[in-house]
Amino acid sequence: MTFDFDYTLALFPILFRYLGTTMEMALLGFVFALLIAGVLAVIRTFKLFGLNALARLFISFFRGTPLLVQLFLLYYGLPQIMPIFIGLNAFSAAVIGLTLHFSAYMAESIRAAILGVDNNQMEAALSIGMTRSQAMRRIILPQAARIATPSLMNYFIDMIKSTSLAFTLGVAEIMSSAQKEAASSFKFFESFIAVALIYWGVVLFFSYLQSLLERRLNAAY
Repeated sequence: MTFDFDYTLALFPILFRYLGTTMEMALLGFVFALLIAGVLAVIRTFKLFGLNALARLFISFFRGTPLLVQLFLLYYGLPQIMPIFIGLNAFSAAVIGLTLHFSAYMAESIRAAILGVDNNQMEAALSIGMTRSQAMRRIILPQAARIATPSLMNYFIDMIKSTSLAFTLGVAEIMSSAQKEAASSFKFFESFIAVALIYWGVVLFFSYLQSLLERRLNAAY
């Protein structure tokens, strides 16, 4: 059998129709994960009594189990013990799964970035009359954001690729579309090489944006 180049080209318009769903999942997951990760990082950094142990447990679980297992637990398992989640659709389950999974990783990156800021910065801020919260907001966190940006962008890129697992829940995105086309034509290599090239192109685009962002953030240094 020979590679059907024309078939692969004809697949791109079909697959591109689902690119919006893929990017929507990744962007929503990243925004929510960033919010949760920020809270977890603060709890872990300052070891807030009662919450630190819960934060450590959360991070340990979601870093220590596969994303696919977490998606199945959310979509298939959770409704069995909590009926309120019976109406949870596949798209929402995928976004929640991506959010929880990557927030655990991002929290540790943010915490490391906060700890990476010289402690003298906090002492200097306190010495001129700032409160600890003001120093964190105005001095520490802006510097920590510059340090954490490369790893956070890498997690976003990884999240884009991880959206391909959403097809296991029935979400109509790029991977599920490629699977359907391959099943109907039996041209699996052509179908999956097309989807691989789309993911590759998206990742290259965001990698380029990441390099521009890092260059801008580091300009003052």
